[in-house]
Amino acid sequence: MRKILLLLALLIAVLPAAACGGPPVRPAPPAPPAPSAPRPPEPSLEPSPEPTAVDAAQSWRITTRGADHEIEGYADHVSVLPGERFGLRVSTTAPRFTASAFRMGAHPVKVWESSQVKGVRQPPARTVHGTVTAAHWKPSLTVDTGGWAEGAYLIRLDASTGAQRYVPVTVRSASTRGRVVLVNAVTTWQAYNLWGGRSLYLGPGGFADRSRAVTFDRPYDGGGARLFLDFEQSALAVAERSKVPLAYLTSLDLGPGVLDGAKAVVSLGHDEYWSPAMRTAVTRARDSGTNLAFLGANAIYWRIAIQGRTVACDKERLCPLWRDSRPESALVGQMYDCFPAQGAYTVSRPGHWIFAGTRGRRFPGMVGPETDKVSRGSPKGVEVLADSPFSCSGRTTTSQSTYYTAPSGAGVFASGTMRWVCAMRGKKCGHGVPESAAAFTRRATTNVLTRFAAGPAAEHSAGEHPAAEHPPAEHPAPAPHRAARDHAGPPRGAARAGSPPAAS
Repeated sequence: MRKILLLLALLIAVLPAAACGGPPVRPAPPAPPAPSAPRPPEPSLEPSPEPTAVDAAQSWRITTRGADHEIEGYADHVSVLPGERFGLRVSTTAPRFTASAFRMGAHPVKVWESSQVKGVRQPPARTVHGTVTAAHWKPSLTVDTGGWAEGAYLIRLDASTGAQRYVPVTVRSASTRGRVVLVNAVTTWQAYNLWGGRSLYLGPGGFADRSRAVTFDRPYDGGGARLFLDFEQSALAVAERSKVPLAYLTSLDLGPGVLDGAKAVVSLGHDEYWSPAMRTAVTRARDSGTNLAFLGANAIYWRIAIQGRTVACDKERLCPLWRDSRPESALVGQMYDCFPAQGAYTVSRPGHWIFAGTRGRRFPGMVGPETDKVSRGSPKGVEVLADSPFSCSGRTTTSQSTYYTAPSGAGVFASGTMRWVCAMRGKKCGHGVPESAAAFTRRATTNVLTRFAAGPAAEHSAGEHPAAEHPPAEHPAPAPHRAARDHAGPPRGAARAGSPPAAS
């Protein structure tokens, strides 16, 4: 009787499941045997450029820098056109390494990864006439950019020991016509590059022993992309989210005809070193109706000479300040005034279209570490949109955001603070910058890009048009000396030496 009752109970439990159409329960198949460890691929000098999709947004980041010289490298081209090849010259103490290419901007993504490459410890850097070079390094692998989109890229080198470094490369646009042009400030990156013990600021014996010329034939110091990540990446992300048509160049690419038909040119957070060819190209673009935006401070400060892959600037007779003959304010609308700077950004024209949709008028910490303000060389009718007073080494001064309209109808905006791009990260910027600064700078920058992408902005409240750029009849006062700081600045009293800004 007990067996019958048990059988009936079993039938009652099974029948409802069958009535609902559920599949019959089958035993799980046996687990497959564990695969054997795959053989590592053979080293290759010509890795396949097949794209590699990744999901993790942070996968591009360096997690372990490792020891000095554990892995480092440089590209033999600062920029390439889509589909062109460039070589990587890598030195590592590890037995193997890989290289991965990440397109940066709004959505960093891996587009390529090499196979395993045999590691080689390249010879030490050489110093030739005061210039540190690794041009004698042998090529390690060749990268084919076929299928890559235009943009700013970081090549991450991953040693088999776990150490990582970046190599920046720009896939530049073949045409800028009808687009907003984002310019990587590579000449300034190289000026501050201390790899091998020398930059345009320092040498083994300090400022007096600095290089008078620096070359792209060497890795960047630190992680390999400090100035790009500090002063440019966040602005690229905002620009790409704005959905305006974009083009990508480096400062080395600025030359005759390159900016023909461009809607706007954007100078990013720290763009200090300009050659005559660079300035001529941007000035002619403005005078043809191309809008300009300077999202930083201290732009167009030193007048450099480009000699192949070398940036020459002795900071003396052969490399004067631009303001000695053609003040940068004639183009930017303002000029460098203070380092080190620290203060609150204060909006003075909240009704201006650049600030439409923003909230707040005062943002602590946003002013610094270098700042600009209007000078006697600024164009007529320049508008001051933000006026942020603070103390600079004991003297009272101010940081100003400005806007003016050129006779061509082009609009020119300058933020006046080097921390503008950094503030797009909110509290992550540090320096006491509040989270509200992120929404403010992102929205204001988007307003600028959107208006500028439509063509000559022709926005000038005073109804005046400044004269075309020319040396003013009266030279402005000389720049205040940027005092030595930490170990990186010049000795006290060194004329017009400058010093590397704090990472922002």
